[in-house]
Amino acid sequence: MQEKHIISKIKESYPFVDIIFGTHTLHKFPEDLYKVLQEKRKLEDILDIDGEIHEGLPIKRDSKIKASVTIMNGCNNFCTYCIVPYVRGRERSRKPEDILKEIRELAKDGYKEITLLGQNVNSYLKVEQAKRNNSNEYKEINSFATLLTAINKIDGIERIRFVSPHPKDFTDDVIDAIAKCDKVCKLIHLPLQSGNTKVLKEMNRKYTKEQYLNLVQKMKERIPNLTLSTDIIVGFPGETDKEFEDTLDVVKKVKFEQVYMFIYSRRIGTPGDKMENQIPDEVKHKRFDKLKALVESQIEENNKKYINTIQDVLVEGTSKNNSNLLSGRTDSNKVVVFEGTNNLIGKMVKLKIVSEHMWYLKGKLEN
Repeated sequence: MQEKHIISKIKESYPFVDIIFGTHTLHKFPEDLYKVLQEKRKLEDILDIDGEIHEGLPIKRDSKIKASVTIMNGCNNFCTYCIVPYVRGRERSRKPEDILKEIRELAKDGYKEITLLGQNVNSYLKVEQAKRNNSNEYKEINSFATLLTAINKIDGIERIRFVSPHPKDFTDDVIDAIAKCDKVCKLIHLPLQSGNTKVLKEMNRKYTKEQYLNLVQKMKERIPNLTLSTDIIVGFPGETDKEFEDTLDVVKKVKFEQVYMFIYSRRIGTPGDKMENQIPDEVKHKRFDKLKALVESQIEENNKKYINTIQDVLVEGTSKNNSNLLSGRTDSNKVVVFEGTNNLIGKMVKLKIVSEHMWYLKGKLEN
């Protein structure tokens, strides 16, 4: 709703809609709804500004075991395929004390795993620090690395994940914090988007193929048991077959644990939408299939390394495909199914991996 052309479409196509509100005015929804009901009129509540972070909004969570916690809103990167900075505004970080309070309450309620959310989590507090001219307002927690360290000390929380960091902001202190914090999962999501330096420049990603690979190498050297997942966009405007091969080359070298693959789609309001040399759909799909085949061959190979290993698995519930089995995830986010009783749900258990099946592993409880 922050996009003007979407507002116009709603008014034109759905004239019966009474309230139109954007992400920056979500906290005013009860008030807006009351006005519409009382005054019998239509209402539009859109703020075309960066907005503020409002604490205390109620959150409905689907799980009693895992919870997502937003640590910042907005984005300053302006990748040319992405609409987020235009509709969510610039980066704004929540105060450390508010984040820690929310996580402590989750721990008190029995939650075991926390995922920290942000468009670019590893630039947490950078904007706020710059605005305050390096004052001492944030003494103990003044960066993403120090936030991770603080959360790691909260009793009751057993696992910490985060998405999504940006490769250009992946500093040494964050790498060290991941290595030292025992609760921080060693599966790191590191978006690649493209493996070609020219395409990355067109995407405004601010790193090269070589810089990405060097970062991966540094992380592998300093973080024990590191595994990596990533995002890749296929068919960005102007991408040639040869440039796409660079993406395949990075995938071959890194051997990601998981790859989230996307076919580029145009988004009104982004620079990418206005670029010439849009790639035909049939070419995009051909490249996507080629990437998918490579990724699946690597997953099949990666899965074999789990056989006969002992894995710590957080049990999430019964399997979606077989109610007689329990299901959980490893540190590396692999789904594991196994035979067990329901009293194990919500607990961390040790499982011996006995077989692999592409998208899941099968385990057996260790006595």
